Amino acid sequence: MINEIPHRTLRRHLTALILFACLCCIVSQGFGQETPPPVATSAQEAKTLSEEELLKATQNPVADLISLPIQNITNFRIGPLNRVDNAVSFQPVIPMALSGDWMLISRIILPVAWQPYPDKESGGQFGLGDMNPTFFLSPKNPGSVIWGAGPAMILPTATGNILGQGKFSAGPSVVVLAQPGNWTVGALVSNVWSVAGSSSRASVNRMSFQYFLSYILKDDWYLNSAPIMAADWRASGGDRWLVPVGAGFGKMVMFGNSPVDLFASAYGNVVKPAGGPSWQMNLQVTLLFPK
Repeated sequence: MINEIPHRTLRRHLTALILFACLCCIVSQGFGQETPPPVATSAQEAKTLSEEELLKATQNPVADLISLPIQNITNFRIGPLNRVDNAVSFQPVIPMALSGDWMLISRIILPVAWQPYPDKESGGQFGLGDMNPTFFLSPKNPGSVIWGAGPAMILPTATGNILGQGKFSAGPSVVVLAQPGNWTVGALVSNVWSVAGSSSRASVNRMSFQYFLSYILKDDWYLNSAPIMAADWRASGGDRWLVPVGAGFGKMVMFGNSPVDLFASAYGNVVKPAGGPSWQMNLQVTLLFPK
């Protein structure tokens, strides 16, 4: 009975991944049917260019683009009983012009999570996790190297003791990337330390490092690898690092005049703390609001 729970969950999520791929293909066929093209106009060329720029902007964490990513992350084989957790996070990204040369990009991550008790066959907690706001000051008209820097915070908004850290934490965050041709190559790193919160909860000194490597294919498809590595500097030895490896695929589609980015990926944790998940699957829908 212990092993049936993860297997059922695995089948459900593999089915979801297959349906996701089918949805991308169906939408691609539906929107990709060719009609006899009229003579190209400058307006049509501008529209095509705008779509290409929009797809590249979805790969840029500090793009001048309002978006709402909705991400579902499922972690598999947690603890000795191989439990499964799940979190759906809402991640609105809102840029704001400060001047003709600078803008401030705010990104707020608010997860709604199910976290099982790792040492029990059943049961767990469901509710809000800790809110993670990050703010990047970035040039409005960058050169070949795009960058942003600012504060990252963890707010103790979790509704359960195993759903969050129970501490207010803060620290610096920096992102650097380049987008030559169809490629996007870059990295985002942050480190937060606890500065307030319950004395009964452990203090926090945690780094997050995400590299991202993306390549745009034909018909608005793309390949992407963007795992989030983490280091708990207060942990010892092999319990310090979480290092996932993997990749995924995505496609930007149009629903009427509204662009939407669909993405799916899977990562195996080649290094993980004791009791940590063996692998994870991510599904993401991003609503885009170009100006």
